Amino acid sequence: MQQQQEKDFTRRLDAGLWLKLAGYLKPYRRLLLLSAAALVVSALCDTIFPLLTREAIDRFVSAGQTAGLAGFAARYAATILVQVASIFANCWLSGRAECGINRHIRLLGFRRLSELPFSYYDQTPVGYIIARMTSDTARLGETVAWGLNDLIWSGSYVIITAVAMLLLDVRLALIVLSVMPVIAVAAVWFQKRILAGYRVVRKTNSRITGAFNEGIMGAKTTKTLQRERANCAEFSELTHTMRTASVRAAVLSALFMPIVSTLGSVAAALVLWKGGHDVFHLPGLLSIGTLAAFVQYSTGIFEPISNIARIFADMQASQAAAERVVGMLETEPEISDTPEVVARYGDSFEPRRENWPALRGDVEFDGVSFHYSTGEEVLHDFSLKVEAGQTVALVGETGSGKSTIVNLVCRFYEPTEGRILIDGVDYRERSILWLQSHLGYVLQQPHLFSGTIRENIRFGRLDATDEEIERAARMVGAESFILGLEHGYDTQVGEGGGLLSTGQKQLISFARALVANPSIFILDEATSSVDTETEQRLQSAIAAALKGRTSFIIAHRLSTIRSADVILVIRDGRIIERGSHRELLRQRGYYYQLYVNQFREEQVRASWEQARA
Repeated sequence: MQQQQEKDFTRRLDAGLWLKLAGYLKPYRRLLLLSAAALVVSALCDTIFPLLTREAIDRFVSAGQTAGLAGFAARYAATILVQVASIFANCWLSGRAECGINRHIRLLGFRRLSELPFSYYDQTPVGYIIARMTSDTARLGETVAWGLNDLIWSGSYVIITAVAMLLLDVRLALIVLSVMPVIAVAAVWFQKRILAGYRVVRKTNSRITGAFNEGIMGAKTTKTLQRERANCAEFSELTHTMRTASVRAAVLSALFMPIVSTLGSVAAALVLWKGGHDVFHLPGLLSIGTLAAFVQYSTGIFEPISNIARIFADMQASQAAAERVVGMLETEPEISDTPEVVARYGDSFEPRRENWPALRGDVEFDGVSFHYSTGEEVLHDFSLKVEAGQTVALVGETGSGKSTIVNLVCRFYEPTEGRILIDGVDYRERSILWLQSHLGYVLQQPHLFSGTIRENIRFGRLDATDEEIERAARMVGAESFILGLEHGYDTQVGEGGGLLSTGQKQLISFARALVANPSIFILDEATSSVDTETEQRLQSAIAAALKGRTSFIIAHRLSTIRSADVILVIRDGRIIERGSHRELLRQRGYYYQLYVNQFREEQVRASWEQARA
């Protein structure tokens, strides 16, 4: 999957890509333009100094006089003050722009990630996303705020200096300028190879970030499988690849700059040779002051040219980051509301709740077929009608389509064929937020956010009062253990809820779902990862949570769904049996066999635990 995401976009410096990126930076255009103007002023001051040197030599040194020296000194000092002010303004403006750009791109990226459906996260490695939001974004902020400004200063200085040299002496100017085509050819040759090297670096960096994430998240599994040595070997190979590519790119960049400097030195030597000959053998053709100014120009013009070469190398390196960040920002959600729906109901960030209809909870699958991006069909011509307030349990083998059904109900995915109706209306005619704000979803492995128990329950509805939070906790039976903690509702849960047991996390996740007062409840094997005692407590929580609400329960333990209104046995995306618990037992079909086998296993387990005790 990562290879699919890490594709190459271009093979050379792409102006169109940078223009796209500029489109995301509208709030900072004014800062960048002011910074660029300050750099143009600074470049103009830099080109004035050699002219002042020329005047000093020809007017005062060669003439042996001091008349007008005070005025000259004042102009020189004023030029210095203007340059200092322009440099200060550029540093202040560029620093603000860099920090702002980093923040702005990360906000845009985070917003886009929040808009993307589950399918994006199914296909995209975590390392890829983290690298885009951290190192790539930082690299872009630095390049845009400082690199492009340096390019403006260098370009302005080269242009103004070239004009000044041509006005002073065309012959000497042509000697200096004749070196530039050679530098241009070298730049084209080097830029292709530098960019290719940095693309490898950015790709490998994403894989390294992913390896870090997997190593941290899977530390317990790594130790139990004794994979430390194998993981280190794989990580060492990744870092070796990145080191090799980084060194190659750095060597190419390092070679380019000395080549530019050498060519600049050759041009300066030719100016001294030709200009010196004219000064001493052709009196009146060229003054000593003009020759001195040319020497300054010829030695100074190649520093910004070298600077331009460095900036292009940096931009080539940053383009690999720009391609990926822009690619992420331009990723279109596979599931989104139509413009008509957005106009009426709003979107996830600007909802028009006043236009939202109430949600009763009637759910209907009308000839629904679905397949994932891999092309494998999971559901085929699936039809189901659930009335508001009914509890529907889904039973079946792994991969039969149970989770797909509830994910379609939640509109985490959409049918590839057919319709899903909520309260008799195709849910694509209503906003995604409208539906999902009426959902309560409890997973098999509950996830808590870093913070307190109170904060985690409030995530279900951010405007919930403390009284509503505590009422939800009481309803699901969580208050008894919460009040037993030292800090009660203000107890920190740790990263991912790691300071609490699985059962405690599950009870909090139930309270979090319940505080939102959802019309539709989804329980995805919510009790399969807890012990029997905790499961019994959760059963009370489930009964309280589901009362009067449409609910879908994916169940592994069949004892937890005996009170469901309808039990559906799913195989290969189709309903092979349906009915209440008693009805299915009387049919003595697949469900009956599954229930009997599971009952025997529980009896054996209970006997073994009793004997062990």
